[in-house]
Amino acid sequence: MNQSKCPVPRAQQPTNEFIELSKSKIFSWPKTKKSLFLILIKFWVGTFFLFLVISSGSVYFETSLLKYILLSFFSSLSIPLLISIRLYLGWKHIFNRLISEKVEYEESGWYDGQVWEKPLVLKEKESLIASIEVKPILKNLIQIFSIISVLALSGILIFQYNNF
Repeated sequence: MNQSKCPVPRAQQPTNEFIELSKSKIFSWPKTKKSLFLILIKFWVGTFFLFLVISSGSVYFETSLLKYILLSFFSSLSIPLLISIRLYLGWKHIFNRLISEKVEYEESGWYDGQVWEKPLVLKEKESLIASIEVKPILKNLIQIFSIISVLALSGILIFQYNNF
């Protein structure tokens, strides 16, 4: 954006927000599906052992070791699920700001919100960034979120309809 014509502060310009989010250590994970998947699996395994320790204090599971392990296995999905939701919300916010025709910004605080209409050239540039860079990231996050959700729901169904 041409700084002389654009009233939006540099930190609140959608292109700059995209660049900052891309540089962020956590939000750069979904740039490749494979790396995000491996990171979420590491979190899942780590939380599985944490949930095993937490569940070991339950008297209810002294009778069924399988139930104890499966409950820890499926409940540990909550952490990767929350991480993927947070990543999705952050990238979706940037996507919406990039494709928007107007930019909402604050000059000095929450009480003085302004709206600036993007020029056509900037709309096209940011729309291109949104479709080429951000849309595949959102697609990967939705796919991973769906996989985790199916696993979690299958765990709920296993516990609901099995007596083991």
